[in-house]
Amino acid sequence: MAERSKGTGTDGSWERVAGPRKVSSILMTTKISPQTLRRFQNRLLGWYSSHRRDLPWRRSRDPYRVWLAEVMLQQTRIAAVIPYYDRFLSHFPSVESLARAGEDQVLGLWSGLGYYSRARNLHRAAKAVVAQHNGQFPHDLEAAVRLPGIGRYTAAAVLSIAYNVPVAALDANVVRILARIGATRGDLRAPRNRRQLAKAAGTLLARQSPGDWNQALMELGETICTPQNPRCNVCPVARWCRAYAQKLTDEIPAPGGKRTPVTIRIAAAILCDPHRRTILVQDPGTHEDALFSRMWQFPAVRVSRQPEAELMAHLRTTLAIEALSLERLPVARHAVTFRNMTLLPFLARVARLPKQARTRILPLSRLRQLPVSSATRKIAAAAKIES
Repeated sequence: MAERSKGTGTDGSWERVAGPRKVSSILMTTKISPQTLRRFQNRLLGWYSSHRRDLPWRRSRDPYRVWLAEVMLQQTRIAAVIPYYDRFLSHFPSVESLARAGEDQVLGLWSGLGYYSRARNLHRAAKAVVAQHNGQFPHDLEAAVRLPGIGRYTAAAVLSIAYNVPVAALDANVVRILARIGATRGDLRAPRNRRQLAKAAGTLLARQSPGDWNQALMELGETICTPQNPRCNVCPVARWCRAYAQKLTDEIPAPGGKRTPVTIRIAAAILCDPHRRTILVQDPGTHEDALFSRMWQFPAVRVSRQPEAELMAHLRTTLAIEALSLERLPVARHAVTFRNMTLLPFLARVARLPKQARTRILPLSRLRQLPVSSATRKIAAAAKIES
C-alpha cells in the first residue's frame, strides 16, 4: 500500500500519493461493495467541498443560470466565459427576459465568445421553455433534451444541479476520468466503450448529492485529471485508478482523430463614405460554410490567387458596385475549429453606400450596435476602427 499523508498539503492538495501501486479498480468488478463505493464517493465529495473554485454559476441553483453556464462553457475556457456570463445575466436575468429579446440583442451580447449556434439555440430554447413549460426548465430528462441545443450532458447537468435529479452527466472530463480509473483502452467513442463508461457513471453516481457529484467530477477533470500531465500525486481518488497504478495515464485516453485543418483566404471590403459610415451585410451561409457565423459582416468572399479581382467580382454581384479603388490593409489571422483563416481587408472610399436588402449602414465607430464575429472585429481593427 502506498504511503500517504492525509490532510491538505501546501499546494492545496487533498492528499499525496507516494507512487503507483497495484489496485483493483472499482470499475473492473461486476459488483461494488457499498462500503467501497461510499469511500470513493466520500473522498471525491470531500475534496470538492474543500477545493472547488468559486465560480459565478456555482452561487445559485437557479436552473436558468446553471443552463446558461453549461451552454457558454461548451468548448470555451472558464476565464473567457465569466465576463460574458455576468454581462448576459445583467441584460437577461430570467428566461422570460431572454425569450422576449430579439436575436440581434442576444447575438450582440454573445459577440466574441464564438460558436454562435449556441446563442441561437439558447434563445430558441428560452422561447420554448416559456411557451411550453411555464417558464420552468423541464424536470424530466427526455423533455429537456427535446429543447433546441440541449443534449443529454447539458440536460443531466442542469437537472442534477438545479433539481437534485439523480442522473449522471457524462462530458469529456468525466469520460477521461472513468477511462483512467478503469484503464479503458482504445477509442472511447466506440459504442462498446461508451456504453461501459455510461454504465460506470451511473453506478458511481452519489444519488443523494448528484449535483455536487457531477460538478466534483468535472472539477477533477479540469484541475487534476487533465488530458496532458495529470497531477496524480494530488488526486483524491488515485488509490482506485488502474491507469495510475499501471503508469498508463499518458496513454489513456488514446489520442482521437482530428479533422484535417483547412486554410482559407477571405478578402473583405470596408466601404467608407464621406461621413465615415460603412455597410454591413448578413452572412447567408449555412452553419457549415458560414465564414462569419451568420452574423453581420463586411462584404467578403473566399478567394484564391487574385483577391482584389475576386473581391470586386463579389461586390458587383452582391451590391451592384462596378468600380472601386481598393486600398490594402494589414493582413489578419483568425482560427475557428478546423479553419485557419487569412483575412485580407481592403478599404474602399465611396461617395455613396449602396442600399440593398439585408444590409445595414452605420458609422464605422459604432460596429458594436450589431452582433459581429471576432473575425469582423479583426478586419475592423486592420483599418484602426473602434469596434
